[in-house]
Amino acid sequence: MSRFFATGSDSESDTSSEEEQIQRAPAAAFTFSDDEEDTKRVVRSAKEKRYEEIKNAIKLIGNQKKIKDINPMLNTFEELVKAYNKAAPVIASVENGKTPTFYLRCLVELDDFIKEVWNDTDGRKSMSKTNSKALSTLRQKLRKYIKEKDFEKEIEAFRENPPKDDDDEEEIVEEADSDDDDNDQVNDFKKQEPIPDVAKFKKGAEDDSDSDSDWGSSSDDESSSSSDDDKPHAADYFRKTQKDGGDDEQKQVKKDHRKDRKEKDRKKKREEDDGEGEWETVKGGVAIPSEKPKMFAKDAEINNAAVLKKLNEIIAARGKKRTDRRGQIELLHELQAIAENHNLTAPLVKIKFSIISSIFDYNPKVSDAMKTEYWSKILERIMEMLTLLLSTNDITLSKSIPEDEEEYENAPFKIHGCVLTLVERLDEEFIKLLKECDPHSNEYVERLKDENQVCTIIDKVEEYLERQGVPSELCRIYIRKIEHLYYKCDPTVFKQKEGEIPADASTSVKVMDKMCKYIYSHDETDRLRTRAILSHIYHHAIHDNWFKARDLFLMSHLQDNIHHSDPATQILYNRAVANLGLCAFRHANIKDAHNCLLDLMMTGRVKELLAQGFMPQRQHERNKEQEKIEKQRQMPFHMHINLEVLECVYLVSAMLIEIPYMAAHEFDARKRMISKTYYQQLRSSERQSLVGPPESMREHVVAASKAMRNGNWAACNNFIINEKMNGKVSLNYIEKLFINFLPKWFYLNHLNFQVWDLFNQADKVRAMLTKLIKEEALRTYLFTYSHVYDSLSMPTLALMFELERSTVHSIISKMIINEELMASLDEPSETVVMHRSEPSRLQSMALQLTDKVNNFVDSNERIFEMKQGNFRNQGNFRERFNRQDGGGRQRRDRRNDERNKY
Repeated sequence: MSRFFATGSDSESDTSSEEEQIQRAPAAAFTFSDDEEDTKRVVRSAKEKRYEEIKNAIKLIGNQKKIKDINPMLNTFEELVKAYNKAAPVIASVENGKTPTFYLRCLVELDDFIKEVWNDTDGRKSMSKTNSKALSTLRQKLRKYIKEKDFEKEIEAFRENPPKDDDDEEEIVEEADSDDDDNDQVNDFKKQEPIPDVAKFKKGAEDDSDSDSDWGSSSDDESSSSSDDDKPHAADYFRKTQKDGGDDEQKQVKKDHRKDRKEKDRKKKREEDDGEGEWETVKGGVAIPSEKPKMFAKDAEINNAAVLKKLNEIIAARGKKRTDRRGQIELLHELQAIAENHNLTAPLVKIKFSIISSIFDYNPKVSDAMKTEYWSKILERIMEMLTLLLSTNDITLSKSIPEDEEEYENAPFKIHGCVLTLVERLDEEFIKLLKECDPHSNEYVERLKDENQVCTIIDKVEEYLERQGVPSELCRIYIRKIEHLYYKCDPTVFKQKEGEIPADASTSVKVMDKMCKYIYSHDETDRLRTRAILSHIYHHAIHDNWFKARDLFLMSHLQDNIHHSDPATQILYNRAVANLGLCAFRHANIKDAHNCLLDLMMTGRVKELLAQGFMPQRQHERNKEQEKIEKQRQMPFHMHINLEVLECVYLVSAMLIEIPYMAAHEFDARKRMISKTYYQQLRSSERQSLVGPPESMREHVVAASKAMRNGNWAACNNFIINEKMNGKVSLNYIEKLFINFLPKWFYLNHLNFQVWDLFNQADKVRAMLTKLIKEEALRTYLFTYSHVYDSLSMPTLALMFELERSTVHSIISKMIINEELMASLDEPSETVVMHRSEPSRLQSMALQLTDKVNNFVDSNERIFEMKQGNFRNQGNFRERFNRQDGGGRQRRDRRNDERNKY
């Protein structure tokens, strides 16, 4: 019997037969012959096996990349994907759902390798046909795999901030040696072994020759005894504790010692490879030294050439792989300080321009907004550069200057660059920042305060470009200024109309007029001219210049070809038309207001057409890419048009047009719908069996329509203009915060006080609306009850509807002239004499029934003749058709004669 089983005590040998079987079963499996004792049995966990498969595939791909063997690399990549899929449950438990760093590094390096080979045209031509085909297949499979597994965000984060280049293989082994089921089997085996005598263990440890034969050759024992300094006490290592966490403590001790040993091995290896000391810490793919390198030598001469050479060296790393963007910005700032100390003006402008470009490049995604800290920095840098350019006339910064013709030594200095492009990019970033913020938060308010600084920068660029006098650049900067101005209402314009301010005072309308006319005459592209016209119409509309806005809209003929414009211009067109409709309503042009708003409201997608949000019912119609594009087109919150006010104006306009028309054509079988949306609201209310008091804005308009239908103008007016209707749209807390600092144009056009108070000069709008309700109620009353009266007194009508007699006289006269009312005026008695030409309700219904019966008879006769007729003689077909049509005309004439009897 081997000495391995003789270490137990006598009491242990007296246990039950079942325990002996449990203890000796594994021992019997590990009894080796003399030839087999030299071999080692390594117990590996499932994690270690899976990780080793991935590691081998990664290593093989690395070797194949060195020799550019693409065809085997394709097979190895497929094996790597299979190995990773097998290890997915293990990785999920170890990495907490994250993708391991070594696997991401492999995908990134493989992607870079494929891009490098793919872009090398000459190398691809010299490549074999097999490798060329394998390269195309591998490129497609890698892209598809990254997209299907959603590795895109993780790879972007990895590229932006690569982790430290530690030994991934050692991390794999450490993770694989953590707790798993296979290690539990090894622990169970150890528990089943009899507890050795500590004294014998010490004695065996002193005798190297006996230790191997007494204690076996397990991998755990060898790893624990490999280092004299780091090995644990043997009693602690083999002691079988009674606590629940005993096994965990042993595992932790083993793991700690393994880590220490591997760390020492790494340090020793590094010292052997590089005798100068330890390695430097790597951050962001670029080695950051303990001390910053000096820009210039101590005794070096600092002049324009030296500074520009150093600037070109820094800029050369821009856009390259593993370039530390933050470090590049810091180097440029340091070079800027050197240029300022030595009064190098021209290179200083070039450095500032490069700093601004580097800050823009710091954001890896163009679609995402810039970080707040860099936003404030870029505002400062651009302001500094523009101040420097405007302070002297000797510096010309233009994209028309080639780089080889730049002049830094003698004035006038010439520098290649485009300040206009920087400002356009700045404006786009400002819009992105506003879209990223929650509009009902203080953060949005803080970002909105930056608009004053952005507008100041645009004014400075305008001043600089006016000095150069390039028309195309001036048009571009003017349109940027217009886009920050066109939606703002200037109170001085209304004061100027009332005579409170001199007529020659500067207002936003005059500024807009100047810039737009310059674009009309100098712009060579249709897009800028179209956007300028729409912005001009919008600005005139919000300042109640109805005739100017209408004439400009009609003369431009934009409605004919706007469908061929880009989506941003179409959105601006919808916004201009919406405000044009509101302006027409304020000027009591109800039909024009209704026609302007009809196309917007008929679609039921007002939010989407005005770029103010998405309709939840249409979310399933868009994929993620389309939704992302549409989000980029959304307007910032402070530029929104109040949709509830827009709908209220549309419904009220439709009510004032539709109700008199319905009363005039009540018995007409073929009456048309003027406004489908309003008609549906009215009909849905009529279908309800029980109608309660109105609550929403739509219900108020429907109730007002019913009152107008009966000629009750007072009830109609109360439903449209009342405290509940005015206070329907409440002012929330954040909007109250807005009022503390925002100008009047903001809450005049957007904030939700009351429905009618949103208009400028709200009292005049309410008075105008009341007058229109009275007039249309009078027309409806005459249409509805004209067949009841023989004559009507105009003074009585004026008293009933609280209108002036001249107004009543004018309305009735127009109705008689337009043949809407069959009556005549008796001027001496001031009465309206009705002519009984219109049939009564019963007579109209009888006539409708007669028309339908006659049509039914005609159709039956035609069908009967077609069935009984002979079509062999084609010449008689035209004669028979004419005979049928003549009979139909005779019947229609007979019906008209019967109708005229009334």
